[in-house]
Amino acid sequence: MNCVRVKAYAKINLTLFVCGAADGYHKLDSLVASVGLYDTVTVRKRRDDRVTVKMLGAEIQGENNAVKAAELFIKEFATCGADITVIKRIPMGAGLGGSSADAAGVLNALARLYRIKDSERLAKLADATGSDTRYMLGGGWARLFGRGDTVKRVSGRLRARLLLLVPDEKVSTPQCFAAFDKNGVVGGDSDEAERAVNRGDVYALAASLHNALMPAAVSLSGGISVCADKLKELDSLAVNMTGSGSGVYALFASRRLCVRAKRSYRGTARAYILKTR
Repeated sequence: MNCVRVKAYAKINLTLFVCGAADGYHKLDSLVASVGLYDTVTVRKRRDDRVTVKMLGAEIQGENNAVKAAELFIKEFATCGADITVIKRIPMGAGLGGSSADAAGVLNALARLYRIKDSERLAKLADATGSDTRYMLGGGWARLFGRGDTVKRVSGRLRARLLLLVPDEKVSTPQCFAAFDKNGVVGGDSDEAERAVNRGDVYALAASLHNALMPAAVSLSGGISVCADKLKELDSLAVNMTGSGSGVYALFASRRLCVRAKRSYRGTARAYILKTR
């Protein structure tokens, strides 16, 4: 086997509570789920130990997590290198974890390519590339604690329907947390949202949606509040933001209502129909 191709799925935050800070990081409690939006990661064996990465649909800017993940993998497992191609579909800077998804996709693909089955060593490599990359290795429903590197799997299989709007204006995650530190509300937990998912109760989940960073993100990007207002005009159960923005989504009771909402949406933001996995 000389080539492996995998799908690297985006995630969405159904809840995000900031519970304090430790060691220079904010401590979070966030209920997350994979959604059906993904980047495609292809890895091909090389005879030397070099790594090349080609991003289709986006430019490589600064330190790239896909490159970092590959270099860490090769050093850890003493394998040959790889030529990596990433087809980008996950919007960048939208709070969907696209960079972490690519890093996880590279680790998963290289593990298959080189027949590595040591999941704990892979998870440690994931931690070195990003706070939520460990979660992204497996995806699904989960609660993330601490920096996002402590993962509690959630057994529910709720298939939630979402309409996501992504404005052109991005939000810097460090700036968002800095704005939160000035006026944000610390505390809360995702217990009720987790119970709703375990019961498969989309209405209870809607009542539990929360993102403590949303006021801070809105203060940095007018596009977020515009998208949120547009979504509130539609027949949704609730509206929320994912990550530190800029993606804003509405939760719907059915696929039919979600599709109808997308058809009736009038605005400049990119619109995506998503389903949790």
